Amino acid sequence: MSTLLVVHHSPTRSVRALTDAVLAGAGDDALEGVAVREVLALEASATDVLAADGIVLGTSANFGYMSGALKHFFDSTFLEIGGSLDAGGAAGTSTSTGGDGARRIPFGLYVHGRYDTEGAVRSVLAIAGALPWRQSADVLSVLGDVGERDEAAAYELGGTIAALTTA
Repeated sequence: MSTLLVVHHSPTRSVRALTDAVLAGAGDDALEGVAVREVLALEASATDVLAADGIVLGTSANFGYMSGALKHFFDSTFLEIGGSLDAGGAAGTSTSTGGDGARRIPFGLYVHGRYDTEGAVRSVLAIAGALPWRQSADVLSVLGDVGERDEAAAYELGGTIAALTTA
């Protein structure tokens, strides 16, 4: 059985609605052989990530950046989960296949903001690009109130990444 890890910081009803939809999509009855694990960003560990076959990240956009909780997740796990640094100590471009020759795991991202999500998306993708992950779906970026279309897109994101964990 494969494992999809959903790491998120959902401090508002809007982000929580997207998280719930991602989890519902990942747990769709049509998907077989996938265990879905939800872990809060402040509680997620390198062990959680290393045991996963795919990952979905969720965050609010705060002051043009990802949430502090998701940043803490990256800060506390980055090197242990295969992160690559460039000569200046910044996130490099990962050429790793996962350390043991395994494939790069699929990941997806959803971000909610009131006015802007660009900085949050950019910062998460920069860090994720230095990990042995491959972006396997378009980023779901939602501004303002979360509607049915947004929840449907989040459901699709969860289902897509879950399905790719078994591929």
